[in-house]
Amino acid sequence: MSALVVDNIRFSYKQQDALKGVSLTVERGTFVALLGANGAGKTTLFSIITGLYRAHGGSVSVMGHSLEKQSLKALAAMGVVFQKSTLDMDLTVGQNLRYAADLQGMTRKDSRQQLDAAIELHSMQDYISRKVGALSGGQRRRVELARALLHQPVLLLLDEPTVGLDLGSRQDFVNHVKSMCQTQQTGVLWATHLMDEVDHQDNLYLLAKGNIIANGNTKTLLEEHNQTDVASLFNHLNVNDTAGISKSTSS
Repeated sequence: MSALVVDNIRFSYKQQDALKGVSLTVERGTFVALLGANGAGKTTLFSIITGLYRAHGGSVSVMGHSLEKQSLKALAAMGVVFQKSTLDMDLTVGQNLRYAADLQGMTRKDSRQQLDAAIELHSMQDYISRKVGALSGGQRRRVELARALLHQPVLLLLDEPTVGLDLGSRQDFVNHVKSMCQTQQTGVLWATHLMDEVDHQDNLYLLAKGNIIANGNTKTLLEEHNQTDVASLFNHLNVNDTAGISKSTSS
């Protein structure tokens, strides 16, 4: 059973179409990159999948649960890392995680077990007792990732999760998330505008102006279109908004 199935999702802001029939699938244990320029519709799609927006057409299901008809089961099966941090900067890492466990309705015993596992999995031993406001950007992202995974979801959604990180922290975070796909069998949908976050073995969806213009294994797509990298693939497909796509960033 697929972790996520998005089928023909449509959404408009007044007279402007933001999503024009977007479909994609994320299997358990796979990393799927959703690559598109700023304004392509990535955040709108995430808002629909997480129930913040209601689609104007199409459907979303998580582990077979309809988001519209079985919203509690669908939402309970996903974890989310938003583009902007939602951590409490005045609380310690441990306090943030325990608060999240309480919101998930976890028992004290379960929350302690999951917290101990998260500390080890995400290598947070050195800063679990520090206030979040004193952490580096990369450390904060690890905390947000740990929080999103406390209830062991089958689907993990990350919307531009490396914004503001330096190059080394970005690559470390990308590698960490990808490793979890194999070890935790979590299905990951990773939205980004940075081409260097997509490896040739990744499953890739290219989103431009509300449309999926290509999808498949990245290496296969490059071979099919006789291109050497993702940047040239975008140019080959005549995407008009490539100005919002970046090869990398050192910010």
